[in-house]
Amino acid sequence: TWVVPPQKRESAYQWVRKQIKDGGGQAFIICPFIEASETLQSVKAAKVEFENLVKKIFPDLRLGLLHGKMKSQEKETVMTKFRGRKLDILVSTPVVEVGIDIPQATIMLVEGAERFGLSQLHQLRGRVGRSDKESYCLLFTEILTGKPFQRVKALEKINVGMKLAELDLTLRGPGEIYGTAQHGFFDLKVATFTDLDLIEKTKKAAQEFLPQLAQYPLLQAKLKKDKIEAVQPN
Repeated sequence: TWVVPPQKRESAYQWVRKQIKDGGGQAFIICPFIEASETLQSVKAAKVEFENLVKKIFPDLRLGLLHGKMKSQEKETVMTKFRGRKLDILVSTPVVEVGIDIPQATIMLVEGAERFGLSQLHQLRGRVGRSDKESYCLLFTEILTGKPFQRVKALEKINVGMKLAELDLTLRGPGEIYGTAQHGFFDLKVATFTDLDLIEKTKKAAQEFLPQLAQYPLLQAKLKKDKIEAVQPN
């Protein structure tokens, strides 16, 4: 697994071409979005990037496009071509994250890697290396500082999913449960999920406290209201 900065993009494309032509492998190129975003114009979209790759980057190779808005039959046709080696590169959204087995695919290239969770990136790179051929994961990112870069660089050294998930929780936070944000930190400090001693103590404290809820009718009413609103939001 290699993190690829902007200045090495062109050489990375040349390397991918050489691996496909000389080594006979196939590649996935993953984009975060299906359509281009007006507010996030720097983030690669699968449809736009597919056209760019076909016309400017890999005009000599055979490319296919796959995303979640395609009809089932269209998806199956593309996957059949890729599986049958009638395509060299599959440009896709993360729909290929699980359940895809293409043994001859040896390259996973992820655009905007900092926008994905570490567990998701770990799943994506698991789509290659499914045979005895040497396989590679290239993580393209425009961000070269701070926690986003630190997260992505961790994939170069860590290959265990559980360790990556815990690191992601530490660096990126668990996100909001009831809010609209997809990431961020709770106002409440949360211990590591591997702190089994503290988890056991917390469990015992909760078991001692719950039977006493009858003494606090207002708290009971609040908990009940929150539960109802979580199931039936306004």
